[in-house]
Amino acid sequence: MSDSQRFPVAAHALAYLAHKGAYAPAQAAPSAELAASVPTNPVVIRRVTAMLARAGLIATRSGASGGSWLLRKPENIRLDEVLRAVNGCAHLGSPPAGAKGCPIGEHIPRQVAKALTAADQAAADALSKVTIADLLAEQPASLAGIKVPARVPA
Repeated sequence: MSDSQRFPVAAHALAYLAHKGAYAPAQAAPSAELAASVPTNPVVIRRVTAMLARAGLIATRSGASGGSWLLRKPENIRLDEVLRAVNGCAHLGSPPAGAKGCPIGEHIPRQVAKALTAADQAAADALSKVTIADLLAEQPASLAGIKVPARVPA
C-alpha cells in the first residue's frame, strides 16, 4: 500500500469500529470485515491496524476470533493523531539534493524543505480539529463549509 493511502484507510477503519461499537474484545471487528468496508485486502488492514495499535488507538487480537477494537471514544481520537500513527504527512514530496557548487542548487532544497514542513504543519493543524466522531456525523461543525472534490464519491 502506498504511503498516501495509509491515512485514509486508518481513518476509515477507526470510523467503522466506532460505528460498529467495537470497544472491547467481544465486539472486535475482524480484518476481513474492515477490509470489505474500505474496500481493500485484509493484509492491508492488518498492517494499518498494527500501526494504530502501536499508537494506542486500538487493540487487536489475532486468530479465528480476532479483530480490532477502539481503546478510546471516537470523539477523543483526532485525525492528526491518526496521521502520526501511520507515519503520514502531506505527501508533497521531498526536494532533490541540488548540485554542489551551484548557488541555487545548494540553497533551494533547504527552502523547499521549509515550505514542505510548513505545509505538513498546516495539514496537522487542520486535522487536529477533526475527530473520528466528526467523520460519522452528518454535518459536523469541524467540516462545515468544506467542499468535496468532484472525484470523491458522494
